[in-house]
Amino acid sequence: MSSRWRLFRNESRSVSTAEGLALDDTLPQSVALHGSPPVLHLYTFIPSVIVGKYQDIEAALRLDRCRDRGIEYNRRSTGGGTVIMGPEVVALGLGINVDCPGLKSGSVGGVFESVGEVLIRALEQLGISADFRPKNDLEVAGKKIAGLSAASETGKSLLFHTSFLVDFDVELMTDIMSTPLLKLSDKGYNCFSQRMTTVRQELGEDVPVPVVMDSIQESFESLFGIHFAADEPDPWEKQTTERFIRERYTSRDWIFSHKHPRSRMGVGRVKTRGGLLEIYLSLSGGSIENVVITGDFFSTSEDISRIENALKWTSAREESVVGHLSEIWHDDMIYGLDVSTLAKAILVAKENQVRL
Repeated sequence: MSSRWRLFRNESRSVSTAEGLALDDTLPQSVALHGSPPVLHLYTFIPSVIVGKYQDIEAALRLDRCRDRGIEYNRRSTGGGTVIMGPEVVALGLGINVDCPGLKSGSVGGVFESVGEVLIRALEQLGISADFRPKNDLEVAGKKIAGLSAASETGKSLLFHTSFLVDFDVELMTDIMSTPLLKLSDKGYNCFSQRMTTVRQELGEDVPVPVVMDSIQESFESLFGIHFAADEPDPWEKQTTERFIRERYTSRDWIFSHKHPRSRMGVGRVKTRGGLLEIYLSLSGGSIENVVITGDFFSTSEDISRIENALKWTSAREESVVGHLSEIWHDDMIYGLDVSTLAKAILVAKENQVRL
């Protein structure tokens, strides 16, 4: 007998960033604290742009153009980069325990691989052949068709996010985003249109969004051997969602958190297997006075804070940086990174700070 998972599916209307993101944040809370089985949330946003948890929204976006075009902007609780959302992009939120049967391993990497396989199967059902490109993209002949992100904040429960491109406005993306050339040049592309594709573009037909949602839902059931029961948030989940709307997604402090320091800071920017890593560092003599870690990587707030605190008021010499990082490091502390790569970015920031 198959297990029963819950399904929150909204195809009747597109939702605001606050409403959609707050409900997604409730999913792992419900699994961890409320006794819920895994919950899949399929929906679409109003025209909007959403940055990753550790990005500087003012550096990532041209906010004046967002306002002029009526594009809503916000910050999600999961890592990764900037995504453009709208009625033709399927948004997927999944609340699940990392040790749930069917997942490849009890880690963020295992969840990426497992859900990536689900989405590959969904595309195959639609007639599209795709591959998973670590760390977090699904690609069709080298072009991105879905971006994956995740965060683990509540014990073993994890929130997994996907933006699944049924259709896409490349002109809008290039107008409102401030994308570092470093992220583009490493991929060998010279414009967004050469590095992204959509379901409709690949199939050459106007595939309805609900058909794509059907394919995703069926692929989950097939791969995990489960059955979805259509459901809606209960009173506890509605109350939790309202709290996230109030405390996060309508709060300026949340939306504009993770600002890059503007003065007296050296910058170390390194493209890594785990994402674009940006280190902002200031020195007092030969010691690290302050360090801020940002970028489009995947980690938890607790681990990032632990790294930053471990480096404060320590020597900025390479052996000291590596030693202090090694003392606290654990596997996937920042998904896809190791101590030497993080230390490299910190030392680049140190050299840049010296030249300021």
